[in-house]
Amino acid sequence: MFCPDCGTWNRAAAARCTRCGVPLPEVSAPPLEAPDEELSDLRRVTGNRYTVIKRLGSGGMAHVYLARHAALARPVVIKVLHRSLARESEMRERFRREAEAAARLVHPHVCSILDQGASGDIVYLVMPYYAGGSLADLLSRSKTLSFTTAAAIGAQVACALDYANRHGVVHRDVKPDNVLFDEDGNAVLTDFGIATARFHGRLTATGRAMGTPHYMSPEQAMGRLVDGRSDLYAVGLLLYEMLTGHPPFDGADSYAVGYKHVHEQPAPPEQSRSDVPAALSAVVMRCLAKQPGDRYDRGFELCDALLGFLSGHAPVGDARSARVARIGGNTPI
Repeated sequence: MFCPDCGTWNRAAAARCTRCGVPLPEVSAPPLEAPDEELSDLRRVTGNRYTVIKRLGSGGMAHVYLARHAALARPVVIKVLHRSLARESEMRERFRREAEAAARLVHPHVCSILDQGASGDIVYLVMPYYAGGSLADLLSRSKTLSFTTAAAIGAQVACALDYANRHGVVHRDVKPDNVLFDEDGNAVLTDFGIATARFHGRLTATGRAMGTPHYMSPEQAMGRLVDGRSDLYAVGLLLYEMLTGHPPFDGADSYAVGYKHVHEQPAPPEQSRSDVPAALSAVVMRCLAKQPGDRYDRGFELCDALLGFLSGHAPVGDARSARVARIGGNTPI
């Protein structure tokens, strides 16, 4: 059974937890399900440093576990690369680069990396736990967001990207799942696993599209070299989805979606939601320009444009908008 105090798996016959020593409750029958093998291995690999509690979810590259830092009593998230991928040297390197890229970035709206480790085919990263969930979670519940909330989230993400781009890092996978919220609703950008940095040029050769099809820029879909303006295209896609409830392009497969990013013009947001303010729609459409030179050049320019919209539309008492306004689009943080 799992220890009710520290979460460690123990054999049903054990009287006390093998890890923390507390008495275990009596059971009248053996457990119906075997323990999660990876969770047990993760507990073994991390030793007494972290108390691994449960699996939170899974993605294309990794499983995510909720844990607690044993010494600091701080909740954390442990991201474990899928075993099948951990056996591939390229994927282990990509996972390692996520830690290295994020570790170089210290910013209020960038998710930090607290620790990393590997033992056999268990490869993991440790990150802060954000109680507010993700933008994907928020959109699944609400479908569309208010204009001010969408603009505030977009401004915070743009601010984070400006900082990352100034430090030579292009995220390349900005999407709702990678925007997290703390308990106060502040947005934090995470998952720099396929980030392109100046110091990793050989690992991101042209001719290979990496990212999530619905949130790729045209140049990224074509496998070309990208810069920070590609990330700003993705912020435009986030804004579009927050306002309308759906991304501008969809298709039967990733190729069809990528083709539309390259060749088709998106319908303005107000065609799906008639009350979208013209000023906010103009910001979104500039982000979604096919040519990088027609977009905002820098993240702080996009942030400033969204703050300009908020200054005229944020209702009194809108706490999230007030917090964003205090950021300042081009003020180093």
